[in-house]
Amino acid sequence: MITTGASANETTDPRVVATDLVSQLKQSQHRLILAESCTCGAAAAAIGSIPGASNVFCGSAVTYRETTKQAWLGITTIDLTQFTAESQEITNQMAAAVLQNTPDATISAAITGHFGPDAPPALDGVIFVAVQQRGRELETQRVVLRSSTRQARQTEATAQLLLAIQQSINTQGPLPEQ
Repeated sequence: MITTGASANETTDPRVVATDLVSQLKQSQHRLILAESCTCGAAAAAIGSIPGASNVFCGSAVTYRETTKQAWLGITTIDLTQFTAESQEITNQMAAAVLQNTPDATISAAITGHFGPDAPPALDGVIFVAVQQRGRELETQRVVLRSSTRQARQTEATAQLLLAIQQSINTQGPLPEQ
């Protein structure tokens, strides 16, 4: 597992990042699937707004509630109790499960996090990201968001998720020749 700590240096427009990501996915011949919790499908919406995204984007499982994570992704009650739904461990499981459940996808990404107002103080504004490429090492990030409002945090988290996918492709490269 490759783990990086990140802090959001700036708030980036997710649509701008999505435009670059769709181009990068095409060039690298990857097909992407997402599992989104705290972003509530915002990353999928940003990607889906880009012409040609259907060639590289398989979809997104928006698993906001714990019961949905369990039903759609097979996350166990034991793990949710032990780690909490907003944790790196659950995010990692989400990325692995959504990739396993989507045969056409070659890369997956998942996100969870706390945007307040009832977040534990140490986790308020913290997101967890996991990116998994088939046959390659899982990459993880813990990001402390700079934004203070819920809506701004959701936008910032969406951009951070998309940037993490770009970083993974840059680091691990395109798909091997088939």
